[in-house]
Amino acid sequence: MMTQETEKVRKQMQIVCIDDLVPQNHLLRIIDKAIDWSFIYDLVRDTYSD
Repeated sequence: MMTQETEKVRKQMQIVCIDDLVPQNHLLRIIDKAIDWSFIYDLVRDTYSD
């Protein structure tokens, strides 16, 4: 049986910024800065609705 304290914990919400989860010196951040990813938008444009 759940206690009142357990019930309170389950109702809590935490807002997390995904950007904060990746360290600033992470390899993927370095790659992201080095490559211009804008070409992908043209490649996938027809797969999304207006």
